[in-house]
Parts: sequence; C-alpha cells; structure tokens
Amino acid sequence: MMETHSFPPHVLRNFVITLSEEIGQGTFAAVLSKEGLPEEWAAPSYYNSLSSERAAQMYSRLQSVLRAYYGRGARGALLRIGSRLWNRLLDDSSFGIKAQAAVIRRLPQSLRRKPTLELLARILGGDGISVHTLDLDLLLVDRSSPAAFEQTNAAPICFVTLGLIRECLFWAVGQEHDIEERACRTTGASQCEFKINIGG
Repeated sequence: MMETHSFPPHVLRNFVITLSEEIGQGTFAAVLSKEGLPEEWAAPSYYNSLSSERAAQMYSRLQSVLRAYYGRGARGALLRIGSRLWNRLLDDSSFGIKAQAAVIRRLPQSLRRKPTLELLARILGGDGISVHTLDLDLLLVDRSSPAAFEQTNAAPICFVTLGLIRECLFWAVGQEHDIEERACRTTGASQCEFKINIGG
C-alpha cells in the first residue's frame, strides 16, 4: 500500500497561530532563524495556499525544530500547544463538525469518549486515523501521522497529538485521562498508536 502524507492546511495554520501564542512571536522568530528557516513561516497566512502534502511536511518540520530548540522541555511545550489547539480547531471548524460536536455533548457522559475521538480524527483529515475499543480502554491509530513525516527517533514524539487527545476528552467528559503513545512511526513502527486508559 502506498504511503500517504497529507495534512489539512487550515489545521496547520491554526497550529502555527497556537504555537506563536504559546511561545511568543519573538521566540518563534528566533527558532526559525536558528534553524535557517524562512521568517514568513511565522505568518499564518503563508499556510493558506499549501497543498496537503506540503502541509504535512511543514507540520513535521516545525515540530522537529521545536524539539531541537527546547530539548528536554519540548514535550511539555508541545503538549500545551496540542491542548490549546483543540478548542481553536473546534471554533474554526465547519458547520458539520460543529453539529457533530453538539450531538456528542448531548450523549450520556460515559458514551462520549469514542465519538469525540472520531470527531478529532475527522478534524485532522480522517482518512488515516481510526478509533478502536480495547476492553474498557480506547486506542487511536494514526497510519499517516504527519508529525512523524521524515523523522526518526528513539522514542515516540507525537506530543501535539497527545495534547489534542487529552484536551478533546476533557472537553467531552470533564476528566483527565492517562494517555500513552505506545507506538510511533519515528521509531520504526508502521503506525502511531495512542492508548487511552479508561478502565483504571
């Protein structure tokens, strides 16, 4: 099966806005300069006309330079960016996404988690993402994983996705969840897998 690397450009634009707000415009400019990247990458409008393939490449590259810049602090920064990104994406979504979100919020709390993760998958482009039930727990599988595009690492690196999962579930049920990226394409796995522990 042919690998696909695509990412919705509007999601990338919202990621860049959230990133700039989290670390500050000046720091963002410094990160780009240090890595020899164009200063226009800090402008959200730059991302409006990108192809989905180019958006995937840039999403991965931006996270890579942030990991290099922050070192051990990168995980926390990227988790916070992912958490903040959830509500921005929801606010910027289509009428259909917002209608689906409204339906989820009317479900009994115990039935909201899986549909919320499926909503997140739809927002992120959907085709390569699926949600599975593991006894009492849930598993989100990302086969395209743009954050891992052209990256290799000894340990999983999809911290923004972890932050998105954490915040979307908190939005759904008002509870924190223990979430683990148990497989990552950067380490040689065929897909990125995020286990959401619910059963205790």
